[in-house]
Amino acid sequence: MSTASRSRDRHFVQSLERGLSVIRALNVPAPGLTLADVARQAGLTRAAARRFLLTLVDLGYVRCEDRRFSLTPSVLELGYSFLSSLTLPEIAQPHLRDLVQEVHESSSVSVLDGADVVYVAREPTQRIMTVAIAVGTRFPAYATSMGRVLLAGVDEAELEGFFARAELAPLTAATVASEGALRVVLGRVREQGWALVDQELEDGLRAVAVPIRNSQSRVVAAINLSTQASRRTPAMIEGELLPPLLETAARIERDLAAGGHGS
Repeated sequence: MSTASRSRDRHFVQSLERGLSVIRALNVPAPGLTLADVARQAGLTRAAARRFLLTLVDLGYVRCEDRRFSLTPSVLELGYSFLSSLTLPEIAQPHLRDLVQEVHESSSVSVLDGADVVYVAREPTQRIMTVAIAVGTRFPAYATSMGRVLLAGVDEAELEGFFARAELAPLTAATVASEGALRVVLGRVREQGWALVDQELEDGLRAVAVPIRNSQSRVVAAINLSTQASRRTPAMIEGELLPPLLETAARIERDLAAGGHGS
């Protein structure tokens, strides 16, 4: 056993890990999951899953209706401290609003978390996806424009870690879902400074993204514009949406620097 493993054994609280696995399992649309569903997805026995679920019900984080369990809005408290501590969303939001008013397409800002992008700011113009997007929404980084911008900005060690944990799978017929092909795409994104994803996350959706850098020129977030494929071709996106998107990212970067937010 390694030193790291022995150290983890001394401090690791397995019951907390299991409780969090139950919460993650419940991250599904209504009407929720049955006890058997939760046990299977969390990798627990039915008896253990039941104890964790009933505890979460008592704490107000989970509700049970018609023998199905689902999360309550109170679970948002668990992530509120992190989101509220970020300065980036507050700085970015007015710029997103101005951008959306200018181009009449939805815009978002996200950060990289493991193999996913997590939305930390959003200004919608209309619903263009079958899945509703809000702050806290996660998507696989490899299939999104913002994810590719963020992955193109990490060092080789971080990129190797991403490929070690990411499960690349085709989400549509157009998805780049092999490591070799994705590395080529990321190299191109790194060189040109932006990423365009054409119906790889969802059929009918196109998006373009650019990085947001801190005062040390490190990529700390990404900003995008999303549009319906029926509204704009890739060439139109590059000609009409990319220039104002780049300008908006530059304004956000200036505000971050002016506020002394270097990380």
